[in-house]
Amino acid sequence: MAAPHTTSRSNRPGDRSLAIALMILAITFFSALDTSAKYLGAHYGLPVTQVAWSRFIGQFGALIVLVPVFGSLSVADLFKTRHLKLQLVRSVLMASTTVLNFLALQYLRLDQTITIVFLAPLVVALLAGPILGEWAGWRRITAIGVGFLGVVFAMNPGVGDLNPGVLYSLAAMLAYAFFMLLTRYMAAFDPPMVTLFYSMFVGTLLGAPLAYFAWVTPPDLQAWLMLASLGFLGGVGHWLFLHAYRLAPASTVAPFLYFQLISMISFGYLVFGDLPDMATLVGAGIVVASGIYLFHRERKTVTPASAAEIE
Repeated sequence: MAAPHTTSRSNRPGDRSLAIALMILAITFFSALDTSAKYLGAHYGLPVTQVAWSRFIGQFGALIVLVPVFGSLSVADLFKTRHLKLQLVRSVLMASTTVLNFLALQYLRLDQTITIVFLAPLVVALLAGPILGEWAGWRRITAIGVGFLGVVFAMNPGVGDLNPGVLYSLAAMLAYAFFMLLTRYMAAFDPPMVTLFYSMFVGTLLGAPLAYFAWVTPPDLQAWLMLASLGFLGGVGHWLFLHAYRLAPASTVAPFLYFQLISMISFGYLVFGDLPDMATLVGAGIVVASGIYLFHRERKTVTPASAAEIE
């Protein structure tokens, strides 16, 4: 996954341990976000556009309130970008990723969707050559191919029997991969908080009419609270994620992104009674191993820091 740009990190062992703990906690928040989105659709029948917009408006509101308090930027500074068109394209990709992922969650188990999402860093490595000039060697190309085979094995699609959730999830993964490539490029021009702001602002703006026309009033207090919690889960998760990268280098914390497979399986079992089958576990293991190997290879070649977000 892409790592946020930062100029100061501590080398103290205590800070590295804290960074790992924060990364695991951030991943848990992201998994809770996906679990809540799936539950709101499956149990309450709330439309995906309403659920996605609730996430964006909640996180956007929190960002507007908290940035002047804890950040070095004012609200007016959040609008200042050197590449407005690219920020808008990137933000549309973020919104598309969220909607497509929430659609996929209506058909697939949590562990299945995260297995496909894990392909995104491999696709980024594959496309970074023609788009960013960061060409992958044969070892990385091999790791990418193995990762794709792992997803095919995990999903085990039959002829003429491809679950529509797989198509939604693959589309979400591709949108997320292009989103990460643009994030990596934009990191050299705009501060991370500006980039994060545009993602939430555009998602809120574009999603408002879609949510309005599809709106279904939540039937009880629990549904309202879950809907309101989406922005909180996403916002706190992002804050923990960024803070983890400020405390430790990517080589320390990035491998723990794969903890999300464990948290997704846990939430899937606790909330929906789902357990992954052997094919999904083996396929996910192949994808994770490919991703870790690819990350190891990229550490040996100097690559620019990137990311402002995950999820």
